[in-house]
Amino acid sequence: MKILTAEFIKSCVDPKQFPAEDRPEITFVGRSNVGKSSLINSLLNRRDLAKVSRTPGKTRSVNIFGVATSDPALARFYLVDLPGYGFANVSRSVRAHWGPLIETYLTNRSVLAGVVLLVESRVVTDHDRQTLAWLHSIGRAPLIVATKVDKLRTGERAEALRGVSRALGLSEGELVIPHSSVTGEGNHHLWKALRTLIKT
Repeated sequence: MKILTAEFIKSCVDPKQFPAEDRPEITFVGRSNVGKSSLINSLLNRRDLAKVSRTPGKTRSVNIFGVATSDPALARFYLVDLPGYGFANVSRSVRAHWGPLIETYLTNRSVLAGVVLLVESRVVTDHDRQTLAWLHSIGRAPLIVATKVDKLRTGERAEALRGVSRALGLSEGELVIPHSSVTGEGNHHLWKALRTLIKT
């Protein structure tokens, strides 16, 4: 499969700005600085398409990226980067605006084909568990990706991934995809999972 085009479309701070529902969408959710923007760049083989920041809460809007590939099942779709949760350095008033924006997007988008929940491979937070429970409650069971696995030693990886599953309360057999935006590990498995989501 070849990525034919990958481009930033727009940033949305109001549901009225969301694009027309004319193609499937895959959205990425996770706590601040878990690596959503880095993962999108790695997945699309672009260095700076999604802006990466070390400052928690830097992404303050719903960012839309248009993608086209040579795979008929993935011909044209949107990747959507949502603001991170757990952004302690952002004012309460800003957080109060983000909450309804994200909730409206996740509950109302008819073309939303799948949600990818990113958690850091070395630590799972209460925010992660609460987000997973909420996504299940609205019928958006997510695909789980454990980020930053390049920071784990070889001998730590298997136990770290089991720890992610335990911390999230996943049942045996539920998939957790290990991913590194540094090495590109996990991109192939993630593309296969996204293809399945969009096809269904």
